[in-house]
Amino acid sequence: MAGHPAQFRNDPRPLARDAALRARAARVIPGGMWGHMNAARLPQGYPQFFASAAGTRLRDVDGNEYVDFMCAFGPMILGYGDPEVEAAAAAQRGRMDIANGPGEALVELAELMVETVPAADWAMFAKNGTDATTACLMIARAETGRRKILVARGAYHGSAPWCTPWPAGTTAEDRAHLLPFEFNDPASLTEAAAAAEGDLAGILVSAFRHDARTDQELTRPDFAAAARALADRHGAALILDDVRAGFRLHLGGSWEPLGVRPDLAAWSKALGNGHAIAAVTGNDAMRAAAQRIFVTGSFWCGAAAMAAATATLRKLHRIGAVAHMEAMGQMLREGIAAQAAALGLGLRQTGPAQLPMMLFDDDPDLAKGSLFCVTALDHGVYMHPWHDMFLSAAHTEEDIRIALAATRKGLEAVARAQP
Repeated sequence: MAGHPAQFRNDPRPLARDAALRARAARVIPGGMWGHMNAARLPQGYPQFFASAAGTRLRDVDGNEYVDFMCAFGPMILGYGDPEVEAAAAAQRGRMDIANGPGEALVELAELMVETVPAADWAMFAKNGTDATTACLMIARAETGRRKILVARGAYHGSAPWCTPWPAGTTAEDRAHLLPFEFNDPASLTEAAAAAEGDLAGILVSAFRHDARTDQELTRPDFAAAARALADRHGAALILDDVRAGFRLHLGGSWEPLGVRPDLAAWSKALGNGHAIAAVTGNDAMRAAAQRIFVTGSFWCGAAAMAAATATLRKLHRIGAVAHMEAMGQMLREGIAAQAAALGLGLRQTGPAQLPMMLFDDDPDLAKGSLFCVTALDHGVYMHPWHDMFLSAAHTEEDIRIALAATRKGLEAVARAQP
């Protein structure tokens, strides 16, 4: 099966207003859109612009409604516009948001982060995941006085020049001190550390392997233990990038169930349930170095986002959010697996149930996945053909039933299109 999914379907959803907005945007925005939310990178039929969001539902500018399984690429963990979170943010904003210094919300959130994350003795805050991963590298280098950072091949850690996967506008020197290893391969990790030749500042690892367009890999306990032992042996910092997975696998950190605790961790996405906030947490060994580096931003101490994050964390604790997300994700996964088996389709579902990836066998150009996802869109469910997806604590069994009705249509479309 090859070709664009548009040739296999007739799009029943009106997207005229979306098309008009794209044309307007192209005149005043380079390319009309940028980054990971650029719908031009997705198959025809995906909307670019949205009008409203509530709970698990998105409505595009043409009035089409979707049950959403991307959760704004992760930030939505309690549901769009969660009333408790929004009330906390609004109350704080009514008193003060940005000022000459932070509000009490800063200390309250830092205390709650330290209480929630067993590996954390302190916390500091920013706005984006890239802010947090970059600060982690700076702290590791400040603590060790060294330069080299080990990074898994294909891993995504942000959009700064040192880590962006699209190197246009950057230089080789931006990445000169990154050394690659293969995720989940302790021997490769050891070889990369040896290549640092005594200049190893840190080992940067994702919560699990969540590279785009590839099967996901859960972190093997032996790999996590090897990373911890290697960092200790070299006097380097073990850095966990929990920006994407944070609070969906374990509230205390994604590697907490593995019994391995990092020296530093980067957080963002779900922390504020859609409010712009990121965090770095660290242990006492990294405290002095964190004081020495200079990182800041005009909006990093916004109190409203900190109040939203505090409300988010408290609710995640109270409602048993991780178990619920896992249950809903497993219900979705099992339903899709049964549908695919009944149709004789090879479909691989990898990664944690809370952050699922779906890829079809024999689909090198992702045409099957594109047809599957666009057909699901036609039936009111927003999924992604090559990026991991996100379950939230707001998803219900009814949402999963709606999703499974749409995925059945998508799988049937793929089955019909096969030669």
